Amino acid sequence: MFGMTVFESVLERLRAEARETEEEMAEEQGTGPVRGLTSGFAGLGATGAFMSGSQAAAAYLDLYEAPAPPESPPEEPAPVPEHLLRITPEAVAEDLALTGREDVEDLAARRRSFARENHPDRAPAELRANATLRMKIANMLIDETIRRIHVEKSLGL
Repeated sequence: MFGMTVFESVLERLRAEARETEEEMAEEQGTGPVRGLTSGFAGLGATGAFMSGSQAAAAYLDLYEAPAPPESPPEEPAPVPEHLLRITPEAVAEDLALTGREDVEDLAARRRSFARENHPDRAPAELRANATLRMKIANMLIDETIRRIHVEKSLGL
């Protein structure tokens, strides 16, 4: 973790937890990868009070649900915004261009800018589920980074 930015450490921790959970579930049930957040996800809530991992996970419960396919193809296909097809956490993190050196105000500005381009109300009907998923992932990454900033400040780091 030393030598890593806050954002990089957040991504690494999320990846490690996902790998551990996938391995445990595969051993127990013989199934594929686990979707969603693990119960180890925890932090400060909006009120500043500590919240359990299950409470934090509930906030992003359906994060990895697959978007529903469109009912019927449109008669005249519109050009597809390429950024709305990038729905992995790594792709969204890349689109946010977070370096880990941002302050809370800069993160809020990036959230607003990202929402202008990716909000489901502005997306074509067939890509609204992707836009919703992108917004959920972006909000999760930014919230976790802000939470880490507050924890580091409280520890004097």
